[in-house]
Amino acid sequence: MGFSEKELKRDYPNLYREISSASGSGHSLKVDRGRGYEPSVIDFLQRCSTDEEGLEVVDFMEKRGEISKAYAASLRKRIAESGIRSFGEKRESGYYFKKFG
Repeated sequence: MGFSEKELKRDYPNLYREISSASGSGHSLKVDRGRGYEPSVIDFLQRCSTDEEGLEVVDFMEKRGEISKAYAASLRKRIAESGIRSFGEKRESGYYFKKFG
């Protein structure tokens, strides 16, 4: 079970103060902000280099039932009309370690 820093501060203010003062006194505090994060189809599309890779991701997620047929069709249309980069810049290897690490 993980808490965001905001949730910890709101729900457990005394514990938050203790942890904050411990981290300022040389003790190390690691908050796992990425725990429980489930990437969406858009996250996967942002890892693709080509439109073809993006279409493979859409097909795969539709086949697994993770996205609906209608949503898959709209993603395919967007890839065809605007390209894979219309979902955002390419996320390189290590992106999530940098974001959540």
